[in-house]
Amino acid sequence: MELVQIFSILFFILLFLKTGFELYLNWRNQEYVRAHGSSVPAPFEGKITPAEHKKAADYTVEKSKLSRFNLIFGLVSLIIWLPCGLLNSLDQYVTSNFDTEITRGLALFFIFSMINLIISLPVDYYSTFVLEEKFGFNKTDKKTFFTDLVKKVLLSIVIALPFLYVLLKIVLSLGQMWWFYAWSFLIGFQFLMIMIYPNFIAPLFNKFSTIEDGELKSKILALLEKTGFQSNGLFIMDASKRSSHGNAYFTGFGKTKRIVFFDNLIKSLEPNEVEAVLAHELGHFKHKHIFKMLTVSILGALIGFAILGYLYESNTFFTGHFIEQRSSYMALLLFSLVSPLYTFFLTPIFSILSRKHEYEADAFAAKYSQAKDLISALVNLYKENASTLTPDPLFSKIYHSHPPALERIKHLESL
Repeated sequence: MELVQIFSILFFILLFLKTGFELYLNWRNQEYVRAHGSSVPAPFEGKITPAEHKKAADYTVEKSKLSRFNLIFGLVSLIIWLPCGLLNSLDQYVTSNFDTEITRGLALFFIFSMINLIISLPVDYYSTFVLEEKFGFNKTDKKTFFTDLVKKVLLSIVIALPFLYVLLKIVLSLGQMWWFYAWSFLIGFQFLMIMIYPNFIAPLFNKFSTIEDGELKSKILALLEKTGFQSNGLFIMDASKRSSHGNAYFTGFGKTKRIVFFDNLIKSLEPNEVEAVLAHELGHFKHKHIFKMLTVSILGALIGFAILGYLYESNTFFTGHFIEQRSSYMALLLFSLVSPLYTFFLTPIFSILSRKHEYEADAFAAKYSQAKDLISALVNLYKENASTLTPDPLFSKIYHSHPPALERIKHLESL
């Protein structure tokens, strides 16, 4: 058996194994949640009503159904793009209509992205205006939905195409070590985006206002001083114009970093609870979780580019994945399409690491605020976001970046 055939067979085996395993885990989680949706777990009795618990279970079941559709849709799409030859046909089209390899690459990436955007639009529309609407979470109107879509396309043209131009120029111009220079450029570009995102990109989609003077701001400033955290500002984002889900996050890098609260979060939690949530987020910063995960991401990208640098020299990589013509742009696109099949086994490892970080951040929050306030905040967020309290243990271990509700509350109570 030739190496090309081995690659092709391995592609199909991994594609169906990955999708089949994900479908099984999805179904398993759905049935587990459904089976435990009738009674509130003991630690949450009196805090979450049976109706609220049932709503969370029903919401999870509906999301699971949509997720299964997306998994099957993704499998069929990848088969159409690669084994069925659609990507080859698109490559032949750009080869016939554009003169240079770089312009062909830019055209292919743009057309490929637009096709995927169009075919995924019905699912996104259904998720927003049917599923989220059904459970009372959607606050987006159709005008905002499609305006956001246009903005994303324009941002892709303004940001992604110049990025791809430079990347392809590096691949074609810098010899056998192109992969190292391409990796260096990618990392530099990512840091640049982290710095400019808060001031130039995020405001295109949401309005940000500073937190007004009062009890909440005083508590936050006291917490920041106590933990030695310096930020470029405290902001509230008008997330409620799109969804009723609440959250908070850090954004930016170095002097540009800022703390952003969803307005939903501010409205649904007491000042002590908001302080505890922020203390948890600060715990991630103080334990250098962001730096650690960024380091892992950078090293992972370096390994990925090194592998691609090796595969780029072999026609087998292309023909084994049903691509007839070897090119720089096709190497980048093909690698991005098939690499998830070969790295799926890493998913539970990153989930375990992430959950460990969550426990450490909770311990930090218990030290610098009150564990009971974080427990109260989490219960309210579980309720407001209709997050299931009873996920399937195996599904949770593989996919969830946060510990299950019961385990997390138990850990906080021990603190």
